[in-house]
Amino acid sequence: MHLERLVDEASRRLAMAANGRHQVVRPINGLHILRHSATGTLEASLYEPVLCLILQGGKEVMTGERMLSLGPGECLLVSHDLPVWSRITQAPYLALVLEVDIASIRELHDSIADSMLDDDHARAAETHQADPGLLDALFRYLAIADTPADAKVLGTLTAKEIHYRLLTAPFGGMLRSLVRRDSNASAIARAIGYIRDDIRSPISVPDLARRVGMSATSFHKHFKTITSTTPLQYQKELRLLEARRLLKTGGAMVTTAAYDVGYESPSQFSREYTRKFGFPPSQDLADAAG
Repeated sequence: MHLERLVDEASRRLAMAANGRHQVVRPINGLHILRHSATGTLEASLYEPVLCLILQGGKEVMTGERMLSLGPGECLLVSHDLPVWSRITQAPYLALVLEVDIASIRELHDSIADSMLDDDHARAAETHQADPGLLDALFRYLAIADTPADAKVLGTLTAKEIHYRLLTAPFGGMLRSLVRRDSNASAIARAIGYIRDDIRSPISVPDLARRVGMSATSFHKHFKTITSTTPLQYQKELRLLEARRLLKTGGAMVTTAAYDVGYESPSQFSREYTRKFGFPPSQDLADAAG
C-alpha cells in the first residue's frame, strides 16, 4: 500500500510538470523523480552517495564486477562515489532518487552509535527491499512539497528521519562504517576524495595508503572490497567519464580532453575510451558539435 501511494504521488507530480513530458522533476530539496518510457542500453556515469527507490519497472547497475538488479519496491543505497554502468531493463520506469547527506548521517550516528552494529561485509552499493517505515517517510517528504511552509519546517525533520532509517536499515552497514573516522570505509572515502581532487596525477598506491593511514596491502584489499574495483581502475574510470563530459559539452578537442584528464598519449586515450564506451571520442565530439 505504501508503494502504491508513492507511485500515485510521483506520477501526479510528473503530470503537473509541463503535462508530464519531463523525465526528471525535483519537487523538494535533494529528491528527484525519474521516469523513462522505454528500456535502454548500458550507460556509464558516476554515482555519488544516493538512495534510489524503484517504483515501477526495473534497472540494472554494474559496479566493478558486481551486477545488481532492482525491481519495484527495491532500493539501491550508494555510500561512496562510484563509477557505474546502469540501464533500464523494464519500462515504464519510475524511480525516486534521494541525495544522501553524509554530514546528516554522521550527526545521527554520533547520537545512536551505541545501539548499532557495524557490518564488515557491506559494500559501497547495496540493495534491499524498502520497509514500510522508509516508504512512509519518503511519501511524506514528497507530499509536503506542495506547501512551502511545510517544506521549510517539516522537510528538514522528515529528511532527518529518512537518513535515520537508512542508517539503521539492514543495508545501511556501509553508512554505519563510513561515518566512523577510524574505519576502513572512512579511509577509502578519503582516498577517493584525494583521487577525485587530482585525477590527472598518476596514482601511487603506497603513497595513497600512507595518506589514509593504511598499509598498501590492506588499502588495496579494502578498496577492492568496498568499491568492487582497484584504485588504478577507479582513477581510469573517473578520467574517462570526465573526458566524455568535456567532449559532450563541446568545450574540448579530443587531444585536449586526453591531456586535461591526465593521459600522456592521445592514442592510448582513444583506445581506452573506445573500449569503455563502445565508440571513439571523436564520435562524442561530433555529436556535441552537430
